[in-house]
Amino acid sequence: MEEAAGEARASRTALGAAAMRAAHRFVDGEPWILDDPVAERLIDANDLERLVANAEALRTVSATRLRTHVLLRSRYAEDRLASAAGQGIGQLVVLGAGLDTFAYRQPDLATSLRIFEVDHPASQDDKRRRLAAAGIEVPGNVEFVGIDLEKTSLGEGLRASALDLDRPTFFSCLGVLVYLTSEAVQEIFRLVAGFPPGSEIVFTFSRPRSSLSDLAGRAAALGEPWLTQLEPRSLRANLRRLGFSGIFFLSQAEAERAMGARADGLRAPARPAVAAAVR
Repeated sequence: MEEAAGEARASRTALGAAAMRAAHRFVDGEPWILDDPVAERLIDANDLERLVANAEALRTVSATRLRTHVLLRSRYAEDRLASAAGQGIGQLVVLGAGLDTFAYRQPDLATSLRIFEVDHPASQDDKRRRLAAAGIEVPGNVEFVGIDLEKTSLGEGLRASALDLDRPTFFSCLGVLVYLTSEAVQEIFRLVAGFPPGSEIVFTFSRPRSSLSDLAGRAAALGEPWLTQLEPRSLRANLRRLGFSGIFFLSQAEAERAMGARADGLRAPARPAVAAAVR
C-alpha cells in the first residue's frame, strides 16, 4: 500500500510539473524562461483543456510563484549542463525523471550526451505510454533506469545500467529531495561525490520556513509531506565535507537574468531554492 501511494505521489508530482511548463507557453509572455513545447503533448487532453479554461487561476500570486520556481530550476540545470558539456561531460543522469522532456526537445545538446532517466518502473511505464500516445520516439541515446528504491539502492541500480562510473557525469535532481528522508538525501550526495572530478549535481531543496511553505501545506494535506528541509549554510558545509569543490546557489540576480525583461507578472524569487555542487 505504501509503495502504491508513493508511485501515485510521484505521478501526480511529475504531471503537475509538466502542466506548469506547458502552461508557461499560453499563460505567460515571452521571453520564455524555458521553452517546452513537448510538455503539453504528454498531458492528457482533458487536463490540458482544464488548464486553458482556468488560465486566470494560474495568474494568482501562489500559482505564478510556483510556476516560476519550476521553470527556473529546469532552466538553471540546463544552462549548467550546457556549460559542463562544453567542458567534455558526456553523461547525464536525471534522478526522479518523471515527465522531464529534455531529451525530447533539445536535440543539439542532448545528442552529444548519454542520458539516463532514473525513476520507479511504474512511473517510467506511464511516461513511455504518454510518449507513444504523442508519437514521440525515445532517442537511442536515452536509457530508462527503473529503480524501486524499496528493493534496490540507487547505487546498485546505476551500476546495473550502462552508465560509465569512471567518467565525469552530470546529475539533475529537481523536485525530489523534499520527499526523501535526510538519510536518502545524503546517499544521493555521497553517490555523486564518488564520481570523478568534474562531476556535478544540480538540485532543488526547501529551506526551513520556505516561501513555498503554502505548497508544503497543500502537499501534506494530500498525504505527500515534505520530509527534508535544508539550511544553505549547513548544506554547503556538508557538501564540502563530502568532497565537492564548488558549491553554487542560484541568486535572485541570476534568476532575473534568466527570466529577462518581463511584462507578465512573473518575478524572480528573492531566495531561489536551487543549487549546484561540483566535484
